[in-house]
Amino acid sequence: MNKPSLQKRDIVIVGLQPWDVDLGSNCKNIALVFSKSNRVLYVNSPLDRKTYLTQGTDEKVRKRIKIVRGQEDGLRKVAHNIWELYPEKIIESINWIRLPWLFDKLNRRNNKTFAGCIERALHKLQFNNIILFNDNDIFRSFHLRELLKSTVSIYYSRDFLLGVDYWSRHGRRLEPKLIAGSDVCVANSSFLARYCKQYNERSYNVGQGCDLSIFIPSDSKQTPSDLKNVTGPVIGYVGALQSIRINIKIIEHIAVSRPEWSVVLVGPEDDVFKNSGLHTYKNIFFTGPKELDELPLYIEAFDVCLNPQSLNAVTEGNYPRKIDEYLAMGKPVVATQTEAMQIFANYCYLAINTHDYVELIEKALREDNPELKRIRREFASTHTWENSVAEIYGAILDIQQNKDVSNFEN
Repeated sequence: MNKPSLQKRDIVIVGLQPWDVDLGSNCKNIALVFSKSNRVLYVNSPLDRKTYLTQGTDEKVRKRIKIVRGQEDGLRKVAHNIWELYPEKIIESINWIRLPWLFDKLNRRNNKTFAGCIERALHKLQFNNIILFNDNDIFRSFHLRELLKSTVSIYYSRDFLLGVDYWSRHGRRLEPKLIAGSDVCVANSSFLARYCKQYNERSYNVGQGCDLSIFIPSDSKQTPSDLKNVTGPVIGYVGALQSIRINIKIIEHIAVSRPEWSVVLVGPEDDVFKNSGLHTYKNIFFTGPKELDELPLYIEAFDVCLNPQSLNAVTEGNYPRKIDEYLAMGKPVVATQTEAMQIFANYCYLAINTHDYVELIEKALREDNPELKRIRREFASTHTWENSVAEIYGAILDIQQNKDVSNFEN
């Protein structure tokens, strides 16, 4: 059976992650698949006044300042069928404003400024009848559907942003309206799809894609230099160490309960992690952030991989891409049980509470074998970006029954 497809359309992507983001990006991966058969304009978020005034020494901010000053062109081609746009205008920093009516008035002005930058790029590229794909950008892109006169508008939910204070102040009012006003909503987990469906019946779970091309088991047994003196069993985590997502008490419990185990944490730390007592334990090792192509070497060095998530509004529906990366390497995984983790229930060990972790890690160490490694790898291989984007195409095509949309092709 042929997968749904779109051909020769002009797609505009707006969102929270710029093209030059250092971490893995759903939006970039989706853009790359879109571009195989469509033209794509990937729009970076505009520079805001606060960032302009306070972070001018940052290399990426300096680049944006040069574009605002007209010293560089903000539009460039970055790949086949993909153009990147740095908006040439500054928008105002307004989230500190508590009065809803005033915030909404200024936010519309910001949206008009943003839309003007996009319209100029669309004119240069001769984009027509655009599909607008909004990756979780609640405020800056709230009015873009009408301002850009998009043929189809898609809202992509991949994080429950309202669990974060910055987004909740005005997002609790505005995100439901944005979802309701979109032609179709797509989400990367059942939790988020159900959330969107409260406000828009045309809401779909399109799953999560992963680029697993570098996460391939190796027989070389090459150990990273900073793990040479780390003894096993090695229990490891790869990813951003953010206290809002990762439970410090779980990590501490593992280290205290089994001092003969080594707990390795690979990734950048937020201030809470940097100042935590985890740094006082002799069997907990922080490697700091690593380049993407280095991560498979670290995962290969782990006997068991962890995702010790905290349970809160942010994490309950969050799809952790790292689970697919762990499984692609054939590794046993112990993770906190959340709704989003249920699709991994047959391939991971899911902990209900802190005390489950040690028992499940011991079980994972005891049961691991070549056949389980093969099963894990095969399951991870089904989570491709091509499959996820095909679901997005299917969701878009499905609305033809409710809206007269031209220029669709199967």
